[in-house]
Amino acid sequence: MRFPLGTSVATVRSAPLLLCTLRTREGVDGRAYLFCYSAAAMRAIEIVLHDAAGSVAGRLVTPGQAAGELARRATLVGVTGVVRMALSAIDIAMWDALAVGADRPLAELFGGARASVPAYNSGGLGLMAPRAAADEAAELLDGGFRALKVRLGHPSPAEDLAVLRAVRDRVPGAELLVDYNQVLTVEDALCRGRALQDEGIAWLEEPVRHDDLAGNSRVADALDVPVQIGENFNRPEELAEAVDRGACDLVMPDVARIGGVSGWLRAAVLAEARGTPISSHLFPEISVHLLAASPTAHWLEYVDWAAPLLRHPLEIRDGEAVVPRRPGIGLEWDPDRVAFHRCDRH
Repeated sequence: MRFPLGTSVATVRSAPLLLCTLRTREGVDGRAYLFCYSAAAMRAIEIVLHDAAGSVAGRLVTPGQAAGELARRATLVGVTGVVRMALSAIDIAMWDALAVGADRPLAELFGGARASVPAYNSGGLGLMAPRAAADEAAELLDGGFRALKVRLGHPSPAEDLAVLRAVRDRVPGAELLVDYNQVLTVEDALCRGRALQDEGIAWLEEPVRHDDLAGNSRVADALDVPVQIGENFNRPEELAEAVDRGACDLVMPDVARIGGVSGWLRAAVLAEARGTPISSHLFPEISVHLLAASPTAHWLEYVDWAAPLLRHPLEIRDGEAVVPRRPGIGLEWDPDRVAFHRCDRH
């Protein structure tokens, strides 16, 4: 990774990526990739993915049909975590193949008319000292960005404020989004949130544990700054429950955890019905198509982790991610770069 990412949970220095290619009987390739968090998780996901794909291989199926069948097949194990991500990869690759076969960008299949989506750079600004954060913020604005995510969760509220203000002073025109990665108690979130909401931040992300809907609701109700959660939603219904219980003002599903493209489409419908802005979590090359077709689209989270492996990295122009016009998602592996980065080489 260009910028090691220190969070309240761990410091991430490399991005374990599992590249998936699905070939149809007609010879059309559909592609997907997963950010697997660890090499061990990547190996586990690969095993589940091959087993699940084998159960639909050689059959005529639609993505939606396959998604439902594979989820039912995994019911006894539980469709979460490793299993959910494996099934999501199959779903994404199937939708990609369908769009490639139709010779249309994925967004167009769903009526997406946007040419671009607002994007913020989330590829850095982990937990660090104020001066280092300010320096990194300036680097992260290179490439046409106008918004950044700042990870906070230092030992004291004063340290959080010092980092945020140092970044603000260095990049005064940038939109800043704050992420606590679930590290705070509810009382601490209320204390720090009240201090931060006067600093002009765009949202407060995951201030407390993601599954503590009552706690998140207390925070969202007490603060003026919007509360953002959603990267851990395991299915679209969890998005609906969180919004209905007042646990958040904004949602940001992860395409690999929400159920792939099929899961995202259902989530976008539920967000629209509630008038809730929807943003993405990771996977910008895939998410840009989904946001382009989402009625309440808000922000695309950009990270460059897959870019070194792609023939056509996602383009950022004037603070927006440009929706690719190539057929499908537009993923195409660069074989030389893939060979160089293969984990079994190292």
